[in-house]
Amino acid sequence: MPLPFLTADRGFDAAAESPLPYDDRDRWRRPYRPGPFRVGGAALVLLFSSFVLFAAVLIAVTGSVDSAAWVLLVALLIVGAALRMLRMGVWVSARGLRQVGFLRTRTVPWQRVVSVRTAQQPVRWLGLPRTVQGQALTLVRVDRAPADTAPLLSTHMLDFVNRGPAFDRAADTVEAWAAEYGRG
Repeated sequence: MPLPFLTADRGFDAAAESPLPYDDRDRWRRPYRPGPFRVGGAALVLLFSSFVLFAAVLIAVTGSVDSAAWVLLVALLIVGAALRMLRMGVWVSARGLRQVGFLRTRTVPWQRVVSVRTAQQPVRWLGLPRTVQGQALTLVRVDRAPADTAPLLSTHMLDFVNRGPAFDRAADTVEAWAAEYGRG
């Protein structure tokens, strides 16, 4: 009995091209994996939250339950911030394109998208005010001027630093979703 998933008689690209029968196109999905810097940063934040949780337990054992409750609340906020940090990025579905930030989420339906394209331009380095030359995936909307576009993805984001091929795959995937569901 052949096991095609263990043999080399079938290429990996052939498996990726065929959609799975249970693949739900209406479900929001990130077209790329979170980068190692994002995952590592979230892991460090979760490590810090474990120390804060331990402090809450110590405070509760010493008898100050009100203080322990406040420290527990701070620890839960830190855990929530780490989870939100992991959730940040660009998500796509058949309904539109969603850009999830730390404090704000913006959703643009495909009907309002004119084009999604990759351009060489100055981009922010790790989200900081400093700009460097790089590639950016920009979204042109119906209700905004083409010059008023902020990049969705860039080569110097937390997910794509030193991962050029990953940025290219993510940009191609988002462009393919836009071509399939949007106007261009």
